[in-house]
Amino acid sequence: MGKKVLITGGSGNVGRHLSQLLIQNGYEVAHLGRSLGKNPKIKTYLWDVNQRQIDEHCIDGVDFIVHLAGAGIADSRWTEERKKTIIESRTESIRLVYQLLKKHPHQVKAVISASASGFYSERGSEWMTEDDEPNSDFLGHCSVLWEQAVDEALNLGLRIVKFRTGVILDKNSGALPKMAAPIKFGVGSPLGSGKQYVSWIHIDDVVNMYLKGIEDANLSGAYNMSTPNPITNAELTHAIAETLKKPLWLPNVPAFILKLIFGEMSAVVLGSTRMEAKKIIATGFQFKYPDIKSALKNIYG
Repeated sequence: MGKKVLITGGSGNVGRHLSQLLIQNGYEVAHLGRSLGKNPKIKTYLWDVNQRQIDEHCIDGVDFIVHLAGAGIADSRWTEERKKTIIESRTESIRLVYQLLKKHPHQVKAVISASASGFYSERGSEWMTEDDEPNSDFLGHCSVLWEQAVDEALNLGLRIVKFRTGVILDKNSGALPKMAAPIKFGVGSPLGSGKQYVSWIHIDDVVNMYLKGIEDANLSGAYNMSTPNPITNAELTHAIAETLKKPLWLPNVPAFILKLIFGEMSAVVLGSTRMEAKKIIATGFQFKYPDIKSALKNIYG
């Protein structure tokens, strides 16, 4: 039997793609979830983070933990209650797993966790490296608390890897379908000034990087999960339109309208984050889709 990986939030888009890749590479995969999964190749252990309940057998035989659990950042307006949910779904979930590791014998070697480009949040055109300070806004605050919770496993002697994830490009999930839909109907346009940088990454590169994080024991600490070629919102919008062979004729959507509709959450689309990828490239990781044209060509055929 190959090595075993336990994934929190495994039913999400990244979790599904990663599970498939791991199984193809001979790993045994288990999920922690609120309901039983449908894939017969993957055992789901039940947990309820709010009730502090977890199946204690979830860590049996596990070599690596991948922490993807967390409420959607852009699923609903950021009320104070929603902000609390966004943070605690990331921090308290991994702490629940760590409590098990403290109480029971285990063979876990490393924890590979998602983090977010929101760590840096609004930084204009400045290149962000992993050594840069976090932003003081909600996205930065959330990312810091998330990473601090994950780092608590350092006290357990585990290797920790945190991937500060940019905008994941996938045909059927996340930001891309939302951007592509109005373009397909001929009513797409850049958001705000359109000059804000988008640090993006193809879903295949995302899961390959997680696999690298699992398999390469030299990886530890934080890494920017983004291609070496971030582009502006306007450039991304035009690239999608060009790939879909659709015209763009409407003016940009004004920032004040987005702020009226989404409130503080408008920072997700109006914030400018330009992440550097040199640290992950230095580990030998190779991007399958380093530029936007090749990524969109693969996604849309």
